[in-house]
Amino acid sequence: MQLSPFKLERFFAKYEFNTEFLLCSSDCESVSIADLLAMEEGAAGKFQNVWLGYTESLGSPTLRKEISGMYSTTQPEDVLVFTGANEAIYLFMMAALKENDHIIVHAPHYQALSEVAKGIGCMVSPWRAREENAWGLDMDELRHLMRPSTKAIIVNLPHNPTGYLMPRSDFDDLNKFVQENGLLLFSDEVYRESEYDLADRLPAAVDYGPHAVSLGVTSKTYGLAGLRIGWIATKNRDLYSKISSLKDYTTICNSAPSEFLAELAMRNRTKLAERNLQIIKNNLTVMDEFFARNSSLFTWHRPKAGSMGFPKLLTGDIETFCDDLVKKAGVLLLPGSMYDETNNHFRLGLGRKNLPQAVERLEDYLSTSSIYNRKK
Repeated sequence: MQLSPFKLERFFAKYEFNTEFLLCSSDCESVSIADLLAMEEGAAGKFQNVWLGYTESLGSPTLRKEISGMYSTTQPEDVLVFTGANEAIYLFMMAALKENDHIIVHAPHYQALSEVAKGIGCMVSPWRAREENAWGLDMDELRHLMRPSTKAIIVNLPHNPTGYLMPRSDFDDLNKFVQENGLLLFSDEVYRESEYDLADRLPAAVDYGPHAVSLGVTSKTYGLAGLRIGWIATKNRDLYSKISSLKDYTTICNSAPSEFLAELAMRNRTKLAERNLQIIKNNLTVMDEFFARNSSLFTWHRPKAGSMGFPKLLTGDIETFCDDLVKKAGVLLLPGSMYDETNNHFRLGLGRKNLPQAVERLEDYLSTSSIYNRKK
C-alpha cells in the first residue's frame, strides 16, 4: 500500500506547537486531568489504582457500555474502541474494501476518509458540498455518482470543515438509498452532540441498521484529544469481526489510563459538550461581528454545528495570506488547499477560549497590511 503524505497533519506538525494562536483548531477547549477527575467524587483515588497491564482489545466493557449509551438501539457488543479515530478509519477501509472497489466520499474532507481507500487501490468519487447551496449535498448528484462497483458511501456530519449539518429528511433518504443498493455507510460523527440547536441533531447512522458504521472520538466535541480514544459502533457482525481482527496488527489494545478517563468523560459528556458549546456560541458572536466589519475581504456561511467554519478570502491567494499571517502575527489559519479545495477558503476554528484575542491580532494584521487595508 502506498499512502500520500497527510497534508493537513504535516501542516500542523510544522506550526501547532510553536504558534501563539491556533485559529484553525478542529477540537474544542480541553481540560486538565484534575478537572476531569473532579467531575465525580472518588474518581481521583480510583484513577491512582488503575492497573497498568494490557487492556481488552475490543475496549473495556464498562467504557463500551458508556459509549453505547450515546445511541438509541446500540449495545456494548456493537462498540469497538481504538487509539483515536484515525485508526478506526484505517481499519474500516482495510476490512470493508478491496482493490478496484468504488467509494463515494463527502468532499471536502479529512484526507484519511479517501486516502486509505486510494492506497488499497479503490476508485474514489467526491460527493461535493456546494458553497452556493450553503455547503449542502445533492442526493441527485449522489445517484449519478453510483457505479456497479460502488461499495461504500463516506459522510462526515456535522461536517469538517464547513460546519454543515444535513437535514433529517435527507439523512433518512441517504440511509434508505444505501440499504436499497446494498452498500455500506461510514458516518464520521466525531462532531455529533455539538449542534447549536438540539432540534437539528441527526440520529446516529448505526441506529438505522447493519448497513451503517458510526465513528466517534473524545477529542472534538468533548475537547479531550490527549486521551487518544476513538470508536466505531456497528451492528454489522461480519464487518465488526474483520475490523477487530485487523486491530491485532495495529495497536492491539488501548491505554488503560486513557480508557479509565474516557469512561469518566462519557458519563459526563453532556457537561463537557455544553461547556464547549458555550465557548463556540460566544466565539460565533465574535466572528459574526468580525465578518460584518470585514465584508469586503471575507465571506462565510455560518455553520450549524461543530467547532469550525470555512470562510473565503476575497482578495489575494489564501496560502500566501495564511503564511504571511502566521509569520507576522502569530495567528494560524488553515488554507483550504489542505483539503484539496482551491477556491480560496480557509478553516476557522471556533472551539478555543482565546479566539477573541486571536481575532484582535488578526484585525491588527489586516489594518497594517498594505494589501488588505485598502480593500476595507
